[in-house]
Amino acid sequence: MDALSNLWTLIQYLILGVVQGVTEPIPVSSSGHLIIVRELFNIEARGLSFEIFVNFASLLAVMLIYRKDIVRLIVNTWKFLFKGDKTVKSDFMFVIYLVIATIPVGVIGVLFGDALGEALSGTNVVGITLLITALSLWIIRNLRGRKQDGDLSTKDAIIVGLVQSIAVTPGISRSGATIVASMLVGMKKETALRFSFLLYIPVSLGTAILEIPEIAKDPAMSYLWAPYLVAFIAAFIATYFALKWFMNIMRHGKLEYFAYYCVVVGILVLIFL
Repeated sequence: MDALSNLWTLIQYLILGVVQGVTEPIPVSSSGHLIIVRELFNIEARGLSFEIFVNFASLLAVMLIYRKDIVRLIVNTWKFLFKGDKTVKSDFMFVIYLVIATIPVGVIGVLFGDALGEALSGTNVVGITLLITALSLWIIRNLRGRKQDGDLSTKDAIIVGLVQSIAVTPGISRSGATIVASMLVGMKKETALRFSFLLYIPVSLGTAILEIPEIAKDPAMSYLWAPYLVAFIAAFIATYFALKWFMNIMRHGKLEYFAYYCVVVGILVLIFL
């Protein structure tokens, strides 16, 4: 029985890792889907330490995909600051806007993140917020912005940052919220996508660093290290391919499909969970 129980535990965490990986980059809320799957399969992976662990796997996959942009921004910021190269000012300002947009969610996360996560982790909340996500995606489905990387402003960064802070609520997709906000301020789809996922990096990395003490003292880590590792690997692989898929969808402007999906899942959650 122990062997079967251990196998079932591994399968459960494999499912959680795949769900995290697939739903993190697409605008349907990974945190909301983890809550739904836990409820459906009665998985006791409670608390933020597991979510942060698999979220870090998704972060590594995002960084792998955007590695060229990351290196370019770092190198050009160095050139602008220390070599006075004015030709790379747009990349330097892009980094500044990412920093500005990170501040609101950083403040809210530090002050209220744990409390909000616990208070709003019910399935009813997830169902309602998925419907809100659906409405937001529907509103921007046909927008065609003109702003590219070099056309952004401090106001744009503040708006996107404030909207991103709402995504601490389970069921509100972080990628969805930031892409919606980016497109509403006039960014082109490609710019909105890049800004959203490069913005994800400091937010996720900061969260992981701040929560290292909590992860270290989590008693589940001592006896669930193998399921956690399985979930980590699954989340990394699933995020990589899901983001590649989503990038292709964004190029063809099919965001309404995610709106339909969020409506269906949101209604089903409210009815049955």
